Amino acid sequence: MKYFFVNLTTEERTSLRKLIRAGIAPARRLQHARILLKADCGPEGPALSDPSIAQAVEVTKGTVARVRQRFSEVGLKAALGPRPTRRVYQRKLGGVEEAQLVALACSAPPEGHTRWTLNLLAGGLVALHAVDSISGQTVRRTLKKTSLNRG
Repeated sequence: MKYFFVNLTTEERTSLRKLIRAGIAPARRLQHARILLKADCGPEGPALSDPSIAQAVEVTKGTVARVRQRFSEVGLKAALGPRPTRRVYQRKLGGVEEAQLVALACSAPPEGHTRWTLNLLAGGLVALHAVDSISGQTVRRTLKKTSLNRG
């Protein structure tokens, strides 16, 4: 296991203390600030070990190790914030399909219906071969994000 050292500058130490003293920040940010202050190996820092920091701040040793690592690799701002997500969301409807949906929603409803429902629109998109399958909720979210005004 690699061990990352935290050497805070005077400005960083001051800003972390000010952040903790104010207490107006997300809990995770305050917790990470406390971890960094206790892990500081500089002249004014206590340079505590991971198990003693974990016990003092009431987190796991893994959390302390990850905060140290993020500080060493990316910097103070990244160590205080949450990890960026690695998940990639695939859109079901692209620009062309959205345009087809809006055109369908603005057209006359099918025979036997007085207005378009979300499920009717979803079925209409499938009938137009715009998509293989789609739910009414995806149609709802897509129409909500467009500036469609039928009134």
